[in-house]
Amino acid sequence: MQQPDTKQACYKGIIISLLLFLTFSIDIKGQELADSINIVLQHRIVEQDTMPHVNLKEVAVIPPYKFKNKRAKRRYGKLVRNIKKALPYARSAGEKVNAINAHLATLTTEKQKKAYLKEAEKELFEEFEEPLKKLTFSQGRLLIKLINRETGNTTYELIKYYKGGFSAFFWQGIARLFGSNLKAEYHADSEDKMIEHIILLIDSGII
Repeated sequence: MQQPDTKQACYKGIIISLLLFLTFSIDIKGQELADSINIVLQHRIVEQDTMPHVNLKEVAVIPPYKFKNKRAKRRYGKLVRNIKKALPYARSAGEKVNAINAHLATLTTEKQKKAYLKEAEKELFEEFEEPLKKLTFSQGRLLIKLINRETGNTTYELIKYYKGGFSAFFWQGIARLFGSNLKAEYHADSEDKMIEHIILLIDSGII
């Protein structure tokens, strides 16, 4: 019997993990939107004149990253490339989750919801399967962390919740063969400080 390609198996696990996140659904009770929204502009009176007063959003000032050595600087440059590759998938996932949940809110029966989720998962798999297969191992490990950053849940937790403990255990074993960990958490203030700095620069349009 021909053994399955372990590299493809690893990426398939990551694909499944992401798709589970994409099809993440929490029962949402429909909420009625107001027919109209009244916006009241704040104002101040200066010398008997009424002047509009607008609170501007805070603009983050991001200082340059301080490198301990040349090796850290090289790692930073590599991370920039990998984050730009992996981050859009995590961000796209968030957008699709909102769209999926919005549609689920319009469905009235569990049968309808299950049918919709099954079809949505099929479409998402077709959309993401090939692009995700092209990720390097480093980008795959990064994606696992970014999923945790965007959802607050580890990939392992998502698989366990949707596919059961055995599936989570199986894919964790496959990931471990390639130095990955589906239980990996994102720590912006410590070990992932460099990643967080890069993401802030990307969101600010600096890089």
